[in-house]
Amino acid sequence: MNAAPHPRPALPSSGLPASVPALPSRRSLLGGLLAGAALAAAPALATPARATARPAATPAPPGSPTATRPLLIGTYTSAEGGGTGIGTATYDTATGAITPGPVITGVENPSYLALHPSGGTVYAVAEQDAGAVTAVALAPDGSYEVLGTRPTGGSGPTHLSVHPSGHWLLSANYSSGSVAVHPIAADGSLGERTDLVTHSSPPPGPGQNGPHAHQIVTAPDGGHVLAVDLGTDTVYTYRLDESAGTLTEVSRAAPAPGSGPRHLTFHPGGRFAYLACELDNTTVVCAYDPDSGTLTPGVGQSTGSGTGYPAQLVVTGDGSYAYLANRGPNSLTRYAVEDAGAALRLLDTVPVGGDWPRQLALSPDSSLLFAANQRSSTVTAFRIGSDGSLTPAGDPLPAPVAVCVLPLP
Repeated sequence: MNAAPHPRPALPSSGLPASVPALPSRRSLLGGLLAGAALAAAPALATPARATARPAATPAPPGSPTATRPLLIGTYTSAEGGGTGIGTATYDTATGAITPGPVITGVENPSYLALHPSGGTVYAVAEQDAGAVTAVALAPDGSYEVLGTRPTGGSGPTHLSVHPSGHWLLSANYSSGSVAVHPIAADGSLGERTDLVTHSSPPPGPGQNGPHAHQIVTAPDGGHVLAVDLGTDTVYTYRLDESAGTLTEVSRAAPAPGSGPRHLTFHPGGRFAYLACELDNTTVVCAYDPDSGTLTPGVGQSTGSGTGYPAQLVVTGDGSYAYLANRGPNSLTRYAVEDAGAALRLLDTVPVGGDWPRQLALSPDSSLLFAANQRSSTVTAFRIGSDGSLTPAGDPLPAPVAVCVLPLP
């Protein structure tokens, strides 16, 4: 049975709500954990700090098929039992076994992470009342440098992504329902915000108290930016002016009222995308026109998980399989991708091996799938078979309030 829409409490000026309502949604689960953790809006970049706290990757010896690669983990530094910065680890590219590493400190509430196309800088949201984004330079020897923080102009930023050009950082402010753009300098640091767009229409969907921008991502064509808003049941398409760093709306897509769209994932072919809808527990296949940027949602289909509060979909690099994280039953749904991306066929669901899988990520070669499990404070890994099957890989990695996992190439 599909889940009914759930209202989300408004964000007071002091931070997120001081109590934890009995809601399954992202904001309400945080409750008072982030109260009082607002980061002062920085008009200029913070003083850089260099340290060594990240395990370096190790290449495979001659004749050996295995190697280790870095893994970054997002958390809430202000939550009870949370982390102290961006967690690090390494994973075995053959077995998926994860080995813990030290912590990248000096980063507040890094609940979502994104890597620059060059691989040399990672960006983190500061998910709190005074929303911000932070840039951290990564060196091959494992050292890092916090390049500074910029305000997003909104509250509760929950997602960010880097434009394929590498010149712009895009972020979504959940609590204030807005999206922001920051320029990226040659050294990976961030400049002052160039745009801020608030989703002022259409009116909030059933049970919602306002817009809630949950994701912002660039389409594979590179010419359009799409923002998913759970509060207005809308996916907005923008054109990014790559000279000025400003967004101009070109179209809107409207999934079912009360569906609560949360996260959009494109098929590698660029003509279709898959939308995880949090509140009505569906997955929606959407047609995408790269010329106009128009997204056309289809009819929501089953996640195979009952009341699952879907979090996120990922698609393998060859476009053959898609996987969905279901937080309620703590499962992963496996879909076969058919008709060149135009259809998803539900195959099965498997236990995620943790509690409340908040986010998924694939290794660069799509041979491994990682899940960040918020309530159990673990990261679990799975090997992906030739038929798309998932086999647990090694023991879960303890990771304080794990809400994002980012395997590096």
